[in-house]
Amino acid sequence: MLAKPICNITPFTLLDYPNKSACILWYAGCNMRCLYCYNPEIVLGKGAISFSETISFLKKRKGLLDAVVFSGGECLLHKNIVEQIKEVKALGFLVKIDTNGSNSKVVKQLLDNNLIDYVALDFKALKPSYNAITKSNLFDEFENSLELLLASTIQFEVRTTYHSELISDAELNEMIHFLEYKKYKRNYYIQYFKNNVETIEKLPYSKNKITISPIAQDLKVIIR
Repeated sequence: MLAKPICNITPFTLLDYPNKSACILWYAGCNMRCLYCYNPEIVLGKGAISFSETISFLKKRKGLLDAVVFSGGECLLHKNIVEQIKEVKALGFLVKIDTNGSNSKVVKQLLDNNLIDYVALDFKALKPSYNAITKSNLFDEFENSLELLLASTIQFEVRTTYHSELISDAELNEMIHFLEYKKYKRNYYIQYFKNNVETIEKLPYSKNKITISPIAQDLKVIIR
């Protein structure tokens, strides 16, 4: 385990936990190398803040913040993440997890112990394209995490970063149909790639214009 697992703390946000005030803990390291990743310094870098320092910070925010967002990188990779989340919950905060879904065993453990209140799950691509985009073969783990969340009562969202050179319109619509098949009945957020920013790999310009086929009324696609 990293002695200092956290790269940085965003002390206040109204954007990352729906309708709640929160801070964000940015955990170092990731088991994917997504070509469009905006956080190469977090994914490839090392932590600078210990968890004990983080707890000291959070104790001063009791009554001022509603929630703590565990993000990264991939926060669920860290050896003691369950115990750390438990400690934050014990302070009275709501907990949100930003995850690529690659550690379904930890997702299950968190759900079984009622340790999380909201999850943002990254849907990188369908299985045929997953390896090329993420440089990993972790689609099955993502699918397991999705099914665990679908079987739970927890609030969660699914989101995809769209780059026109990596995912075609046809593939994106197949991803929507995949969620329909899984009976996902929530918001599906499609995030346009931000051109001209530093990413893991230099990418061509993304056209950021998509055409969505008709979908089931229970699933709402939101482009942002």
